[in-house]
Amino acid sequence: MFEYLTGIYNITPTPFHADGTLDEPSLRQLTAFTRGTGVNGMTILGVLGEADKLTEGERDRVTGIVIEAGGDRFPICVGTTHAGTDGCIAYSKRAQQLGAKAVMVAPPKLARSNDAALERHYLAVADAVDIPVVVQDFPPAVGGITMSVELIARLAAATPRLSFLKLEDDPAPMKITQILALSREVKIFGGLGGMMFLEELRHGAIGTMTGFAFPEILVDIFTRFTAGDRDGATNVFYKYLPIIRFENQPRINLALRKHIYQLRGVIASSKVRSPFTPVDADTLADLDDILARLQLLTKV
Repeated sequence: MFEYLTGIYNITPTPFHADGTLDEPSLRQLTAFTRGTGVNGMTILGVLGEADKLTEGERDRVTGIVIEAGGDRFPICVGTTHAGTDGCIAYSKRAQQLGAKAVMVAPPKLARSNDAALERHYLAVADAVDIPVVVQDFPPAVGGITMSVELIARLAAATPRLSFLKLEDDPAPMKITQILALSREVKIFGGLGGMMFLEELRHGAIGTMTGFAFPEILVDIFTRFTAGDRDGATNVFYKYLPIIRFENQPRINLALRKHIYQLRGVIASSKVRSPFTPVDADTLADLDDILARLQLLTKV
């Protein structure tokens, strides 16, 4: 069931014009570009998509444009995280109505981590839709709330719609091993910019759902690995690890990623909506050096 939810799902930013308004032509171009890199699908309206900076109307517009531009055979996963269960259900129903093939949901922020409350939240969302709910285990994004391996296993056992996990709780490879030792029903995507992608695959991940401005590199690693060419996958991963590492720096990864997409001619502006952490000239010079040494700007 839900066989399309595997491999490389690139999490993409939301393009804005220089004045901060939604850039619909760039959004269409970004969608076409992403599909053209050979990824299995695309995820929008996550943290990288600045979902919390969009109006309700803009959320619908972004979702509708991406699904239309991607076409029927290109599955789109939509971030529908909300602080309340009712709000998350409303977002998730709307995403399904617009044509999403899956939704991604991080835990709601709680005063204290509570497995029972989180379980009720996810079961309620899954009961409200007919598409998979990708559980996002990302403690930094939700006030440090960590999902136990037992909770993750119970969710997957409850319904196939809750069997997909986007794991971003370090050390991720170790947690993959722990989860799969408890339940083989859980299907795990890596994340965190692909920084541990090779190790995640080795430990049993089915792919990665992450932001990265060179998704074709992740596709190459995954293709080689799943074909049995582990040495080839390792060589590609090690070759491009400098840009994977550099691009995913905390607080500035969004600005860096948008800057790279602009350099690649995919979006017209690298505008990030406020508040955000800008990137200084020295950091951009470091980026230019990496891109030149890896000859990446020729790979558009």
